[in-house]
Amino acid sequence: MMIVGIVPARYASVRFPGKPLALLAGKPMLLHVVEACQAARKLSRVAVATDDERIAAAVRGAGWEAILTSPRAASGTDRLAEAALSLPADIYVNIQGDEPLMSPQNIDRAVEALLASDERRIATLAIPMPAAEAPDPNVVKAAVAKDGRALYFSRAPVPFPRAGAPAYRKHLGLYAYRAKTLAELAALPPSPLEKAESLEQLRWLEAGYEIWVAEAWSDSIGVDTPEDLARVEDFLKKEAVS
Repeated sequence: MMIVGIVPARYASVRFPGKPLALLAGKPMLLHVVEACQAARKLSRVAVATDDERIAAAVRGAGWEAILTSPRAASGTDRLAEAALSLPADIYVNIQGDEPLMSPQNIDRAVEALLASDERRIATLAIPMPAAEAPDPNVVKAAVAKDGRALYFSRAPVPFPRAGAPAYRKHLGLYAYRAKTLAELAALPPSPLEKAESLEQLRWLEAGYEIWVAEAWSDSIGVDTPEDLARVEDFLKKEAVS
């Protein structure tokens, strides 16, 4: 079975232009993600899908594979679907290029969750999180059924603490898809819930797709701003001396 990991990366960013190439521990942040993908046991092949020659050159200069995609791709899923046209596979894994702390074990767990049943078409990850972080709209929360199916994703505290202390789960933006499903998802139009929360996975739930949620091996820190990058840099320094 061919399982391809694809890292979507674009140069343009309102809050952090050139983010994939920002230096982290002496090398472009994106390369930390690619190295994690290369260390994952379940991936047969890894490539970066980008709309920018500078990113492609940095990736290729490090010895990894890069594919140029259209600058018109509206989302990471669209960029994956375009790259998949030249990367035949049975399963594709979408690993965010701004998650430099994403572990190889997390990537493997998402693949294993998808492969747990032939009926599963999309899998992702979540991890328990402190209740104090739940109000942060930048931290996406996942509500998950007992069997592992996603019920909802939200930037709001879900479930709402009407009574007692809910067990919140932080969603990690890592997805594994069957090849046919990836093509179908890229063809879906934006949905009302997606527009309301600015969360692409709600489009899939509204269209009737089941998303299976596995327990993440470890947490990650998404980099949206230079301040986020500084936090990750501090984390890596502490890890190096611990």
